[in-house]
Amino acid sequence: MTGEKIFLKTEYRTMFRLNSDERIERENDPDGSPGPRFWLAGCPEGNVFGVRADLPNELAAKLEGLAATEPPLTHSAKPKHLECYLSLLGGNGPPAHNFGLVYELPHAHPYQSEAKLISSDSEEGENLMHSWAATRVPESLFELGFREMADFWTPWCAAIVDDEVASIAFAARLADAGAELGLVTVKAFRGRGLGAAVTAGWSRLPALRNRTLFYSTDQANISSQRVAARLGLRLRGVSLRIS
Repeated sequence: MTGEKIFLKTEYRTMFRLNSDERIERENDPDGSPGPRFWLAGCPEGNVFGVRADLPNELAAKLEGLAATEPPLTHSAKPKHLECYLSLLGGNGPPAHNFGLVYELPHAHPYQSEAKLISSDSEEGENLMHSWAATRVPESLFELGFREMADFWTPWCAAIVDDEVASIAFAARLADAGAELGLVTVKAFRGRGLGAAVTAGWSRLPALRNRTLFYSTDQANISSQRVAARLGLRLRGVSLRIS
């Protein structure tokens, strides 16, 4: 297995909890979300794929057999066997699916910004969490899905503007070998480079020093791709996820 494929294999082990057969049991997030029934990621050197553990063995074998003969995925072409995957998993209609982009996020990535950054492992970050535990999460973050302290998945890095959390990067997936970044920016503060600032700040956190860092996004998420472009991140692969 070459270097690019090893990178994608590490992402697979970071994104999902796997059983002894290397099949997907669930997402590797604190919520224990259901994983996709089929996942495929590739680069010019080849592909990595996985199926969910609860699929019937015959169906899983068909998917794995097709994936084993799939040409290397590229950004510019759909998977050769896409219609077959969708048909096998379809039931009453085409299943939900999406295409993603996989970027490498270097450690201690440089980015010039005047934004004030605080992190979950700092005294200021701990004080912020304590203050919200005593009151409530600010409305701007509540609307983005942060309902309680447990929703702030550590380690995280936040940008503070006018005493408000304007953007936050967090560990959407965390494994021994890798960490997948999650990123949200409050609507009123978008377009100011704060997403790039907290992403770079997150890459400097000590807890992530010995893990491979991933920045992944949907191919339709242009704003997320702009953050990757601001930071000059290297595209390492593309992916297909079928729910």
